[in-house]
Amino acid sequence: MKISVKWLGDYVALPPSVDELARKLTAAGLEIEGLERPGDGLRGVVVAQIKESVQHPNADKLSVTQIDAGGGALVQVVCGAKNYKVGDKVPLATVGTKLPNGMEIKQAALRGVDSSGMLCSSKELGLTEESNGLLILSPDLKPGTPIAEALGLDDVVLEVNVTPNRPDALSHLGVAREVSVVTGAALKVPQPKLTESGTPASQSAKVRVEDSVRCPRYAARVVENVTIKPSPQWMQDRLKACGVRAINNVVDITNYVNLEFGQPLHAFDLDKLAGQEIVVRGAKKGEKLTTLDGKERTLDQEELVICDRDRPQALAGVMGGGDSEVTEKTTRLLLEAANFLGSGVRRAAKRHALHTEASHRFERGADLDAVVPAIERAAQLLVELAGGTVAPGLIDIYPAEKPPRQVTLRFARVEKVLGVAVPEAEVRRILEALGFQKLSESAGQATYSVPRARVDVEREEDLLEEVARVFGYDNIPAKLPRGLASLAPEPAHSEAERRLRQAMSGAGLDEVVNYSFVAPKSLEVLGLKEQPVALLNPLSVEQSVMRTSLLPGLLENLSRSVRHQVESVCLYETGRAYFRDSEGGQGTRPAAREVNRVAGLVWGLRGGGRSWTQKDARADFYDAKGAVEAVLGALRVDGVTWSLGGPAAYHPRASAEVKLADGTVLGHVGELHPRVVKSLGLPEGVFVFELDTEPLYSAARLVPEYHSLPRFPAVLRDLAVVVPVELANDSVRKVILEVGRPLVEDALVFDVYTGKPIPEGKKNLAYALRYRSAERTLTDVEVTEAHQRIISEVNQRLGASLRA
Repeated sequence: MKISVKWLGDYVALPPSVDELARKLTAAGLEIEGLERPGDGLRGVVVAQIKESVQHPNADKLSVTQIDAGGGALVQVVCGAKNYKVGDKVPLATVGTKLPNGMEIKQAALRGVDSSGMLCSSKELGLTEESNGLLILSPDLKPGTPIAEALGLDDVVLEVNVTPNRPDALSHLGVAREVSVVTGAALKVPQPKLTESGTPASQSAKVRVEDSVRCPRYAARVVENVTIKPSPQWMQDRLKACGVRAINNVVDITNYVNLEFGQPLHAFDLDKLAGQEIVVRGAKKGEKLTTLDGKERTLDQEELVICDRDRPQALAGVMGGGDSEVTEKTTRLLLEAANFLGSGVRRAAKRHALHTEASHRFERGADLDAVVPAIERAAQLLVELAGGTVAPGLIDIYPAEKPPRQVTLRFARVEKVLGVAVPEAEVRRILEALGFQKLSESAGQATYSVPRARVDVEREEDLLEEVARVFGYDNIPAKLPRGLASLAPEPAHSEAERRLRQAMSGAGLDEVVNYSFVAPKSLEVLGLKEQPVALLNPLSVEQSVMRTSLLPGLLENLSRSVRHQVESVCLYETGRAYFRDSEGGQGTRPAAREVNRVAGLVWGLRGGGRSWTQKDARADFYDAKGAVEAVLGALRVDGVTWSLGGPAAYHPRASAEVKLADGTVLGHVGELHPRVVKSLGLPEGVFVFELDTEPLYSAARLVPEYHSLPRFPAVLRDLAVVVPVELANDSVRKVILEVGRPLVEDALVFDVYTGKPIPEGKKNLAYALRYRSAERTLTDVEVTEAHQRIISEVNQRLGASLRA
């Protein structure tokens, strides 16, 4: 945002130096990124009047002039231009001057005639790229006046870095208010006074707002009998200093008031509006609008447009249309000042790649209360500079007046939060100078009305921040933070997650981090039935939905690794899966239900690749299962059962469902289904697992329990039983431990065999049973009785038989 210091001085008394002004504003939060001094390159150039001009005695194309430069005696200058006459006032670069183009003016003799300086063109002064002779100045200027002052270039332009949360500072009045607060000088806000005459505005124009949500306020004035002509030089100079090109007096006035109040305005040629009517409505899909830049634009139904009776005339908050543009023939104006919803303006400006001074302000939040003062100020200037007459009556469509926010400040909180005592009187002065109006007061606190322009102030801490930045951050002493009496313990899930990562790393898996956004087909190919949460504004089709599983990312990692000829891939990821929530987005409830998970993938040569120390072997189901068991062991989760089967993405004969002792399903582990492998173009033998971590962490026993070492020896016995081939090991082991309690300490399967002499449809399971008593040494008779009881129960419950 460019701010003219000369213009700023119209509203507030400024510090003695520009550098001090910049320092104070920066300290208050409006960072001054740079200072431009347009007149610095014109030092030594003054206004001069040509008193006499004669032909050079030795050169046909040169003249010898006598110049009055305001110093009393005339100065002789040799000149080659021909577009002047005696009496004209022109720029004179005096001896010693260095022009913007690098030329240094010296005392010289041109073809035998002394010349003390150089008469300049606008190109030589760096004002234009081309010129046809000397720059002829206004006859009212006094000789000797510095040219920067004569041309309005004796200004300093501040480059202010206005953060997106401070739209109130996107104007000269907004910055002047900040200067007023930090210096204590009075703020002078223009108070326009209009003389109205003629036909009432309500009879000359009609305004209808059909979308009061996206256009909460719309004001209009009718100004007649205007004369289109160039703006006065002072206005052109101010616009130029702020980077705005002067066009004509009407357009310049709307731009001027925008830079003054921070409220965008637009002037329509009233005679070009069909039915002399304004309708604020949503665009119809496919409607066309030719904007002021001459481009035809196809509108979208999500965009807000300003229309006349028949067609769109402006893209609301962004740019006006060419059909109702003000031209030299315009005599009647409909002057618009409105407030538009920032999000709608932002989308429209982005869609059409149109970033304008108006959209820049509306996107950040324009001031509802600035609408009327701004349009009144513009109407006043139209009377003064365009000879217009203002029709009686302001058209102000404001159907639902929005009450200002109210924030209560407890004065005792100032010192507690800021760490420095700020006098209560100073706190009150700061807030009131910033425009916060006191509504009520009670013991030790006051409630303030927040100016609508301050979109960043919502709570007490925001008021404290206002006090801090104006009081001065440099005035707040540096102190060490107060120590806590006790540190809060680390959440249990943090320790559980750390152990999970260590277990995965110990199992040979490397961690990866993938995007939570995936392609819909990545989920569909896995046979996942949940409808994913779609993104409203995805980066691409490949990242258009939220993942309901962590596997798509790992499979993409595998695919990329295989393409790079990697021989072994062992990866895991911890993250969230996202699911639709029928009540999501209501109140503070998240839009989606999030589930924390861990997933892993194993493929290729076991051990990370080829090695001379061991035979090449490919990873199998038990490598993936072993990684899961490593996690369960690290978290001391006991009683986990494994049962055959898994979701559609897993191979039905090489997958298992993992359950806690209470029956809670943790997840699944197994080989990826050949159908999925083929669809994704992956190699065979891909083994994956995916577990929900919340129930896993809840079942974890993170604090170790002490158990004394056994005092009595164990007795080992083997048990081989023949069972149906579909019977799971866990079912047999569960019966062994249950029947053998309390003597059976553990039962470990050490062999699984099918084939002769085992009957078809059967398999042999061999277990190593460890018997032990905590009270005495077991006798052979006790162990034999317990062993026979186990054989009997396994036979009766499971139909198993003892292998001979």
